[in-house]
Amino acid sequence: MKRVLLLGGTGDALQIARHLGPQHVYSLAGLGRVPEGLACAVRVGGYGGSEGLARFIVDEGIGLVIDATHPYAARISANAAAACRETQVPRWALRRAGWTPQAGDDWRMVDDWNGILDAIRPFRRVLFTSGREPLAHLDETPPHQFWLVRCLDAHPGNERARIIDARGPFDIDGERALFALNAIDVLVTKNSGGDATRAKLDVARERKAPVVMTRRPLLPEVGGEFDREFDSPQQVLGALNEEEGVQ
Repeated sequence: MKRVLLLGGTGDALQIARHLGPQHVYSLAGLGRVPEGLACAVRVGGYGGSEGLARFIVDEGIGLVIDATHPYAARISANAAAACRETQVPRWALRRAGWTPQAGDDWRMVDDWNGILDAIRPFRRVLFTSGREPLAHLDETPPHQFWLVRCLDAHPGNERARIIDARGPFDIDGERALFALNAIDVLVTKNSGGDATRAKLDVARERKAPVVMTRRPLLPEVGGEFDREFDSPQQVLGALNEEEGVQ
């Protein structure tokens, strides 16, 4: 029986994990809440780079690695690709399609934190939905701005920054209320794709608020003889059902 190592931390990965039996492993980096009620084993924490991951694959008898990490988790994806090459274990990659701008959108693409700061400088009420990065910079909030940061973990704010710990999906009515109550005039986000957090883009469009969006990093190609690429968890589950030796 082929043992699966599922590299996750996303809602898509959790959908797959809920269908895995006890012999398989769902691996999380350690950020956010650990899901309950899974039949599969759950491993929390890093591996020590590609070499550590390769050792885990060999020691645990892993026969298939599924990379269903976040589109911006470039390092673990690179480590998974290197470890699978070294151990000659097949790698399946779930690559969620990114969002694309629609008529009326005002997207301003940036590459890093400095680019974000430059892009938001003219605005006063900033909503960050780009992860934990702003938490390290709360004391740098400019005097003319107020930051509202939504991320997975609770964190203290200050007089010019408020933190909301919340996990999607988020609906359109809730996002409208969030923007209106906080007078948001610019949104900062990543191009994560998917439907769970798309509503904030719809509200930004309605309010004619610019969206400062960090470009996606380059991820390793899926090119091994037995490697496969998927664009939805349903496709992955279908392939697992068809895969000989995976139950």
